[in-house]
Amino acid sequence: MPPKARYTREEIVQKAFEIAREKGIDAVVARELGKALGTSSSPIFTAFKNMEELQKEVRKVALREFEAYVADALNYTPAFKYVGMKMIEFAMREPKLFQLVYMREHGESQTYDMLIGELGDTVEVCIDIMQKDYALNRQEAELLFNQVWLHTFGICVLVAGKVCHLTPEEISEMLSVEFQGIMMLVKSGTYKSNPVNKK
Repeated sequence: MPPKARYTREEIVQKAFEIAREKGIDAVVARELGKALGTSSSPIFTAFKNMEELQKEVRKVALREFEAYVADALNYTPAFKYVGMKMIEFAMREPKLFQLVYMREHGESQTYDMLIGELGDTVEVCIDIMQKDYALNRQEAELLFNQVWLHTFGICVLVAGKVCHLTPEEISEMLSVEFQGIMMLVKSGTYKSNPVNKK
């Protein structure tokens, strides 16, 4: 009979999450995690097949942490802008977790739709809000979400990477300008993709 694990999966994940929060997911390696737990790496591999499986669980915890940031969005108006503001705040306060959730490298098979699918319940909440608050159909709400999310993501990358510092007022204005511009385009019904052609 195999020896009973000294640590539960949840305890190991929590300690790995703490390391990732402070130093990034690349710091979550068996030797360092074992040291942080006060043991060898053996309990880790008793509870998990490999480090990749453990890191996936850590990412789930990080995503839940982000979702907790935006859980009260329906108490604010405009709710969609509030989600964007909180996403940027998360990137500022928890840069390593933001990088873990949103800035992982993927193989060539990763598409934009797959990336959006990884964002969890937040996407559906935002699209639902936009349909109700702005009388949009599903296709219009998805277009608006995709464009504004890309803009918001770009701001998050700037602040998480400490490329520049932005005040809440500056962030609020940037999000408003982008949202209103895309909304006008969506409502006009004239949106089309223009290819770049050589003269």
